Amino acid sequence: MTTAQLAKRLDVSQPRIVEIEKGEADRTITLKSLERAAEALGCRVVYVLLPERPLAERLDRRALEAAERQLVAVEHTMSLEDQAVGNKKLRGKARRHLANELLRRPARLWDSP
Repeated sequence: MTTAQLAKRLDVSQPRIVEIEKGEADRTITLKSLERAAEALGCRVVYVLLPERPLAERLDRRALEAAERQLVAVEHTMSLEDQAVGNKKLRGKARRHLANELLRRPARLWDSP
């Protein structure tokens, strides 16, 4: 379809179609303009955000990070009281357990950085 033909379908000038195409190429087109063009072409716009990783993986990583922050704070306090836990295996289990607890209420995982 030519720009003149599309302009006629959209009831706009041919230079406006060139602007729309330029906006699309420059990634500055508005959703409203894109929807109008799609409608004129018998199409629809589908706006999608696709995660780079599976959601379960993202949540697990976030939970482990939050658990790590909490454990560091607790370990600091315990070391000040001369009650530090030096067992790395035990610490790893505690981190996993805390992460699993955090996953029970995943909305709270986004409260901190």
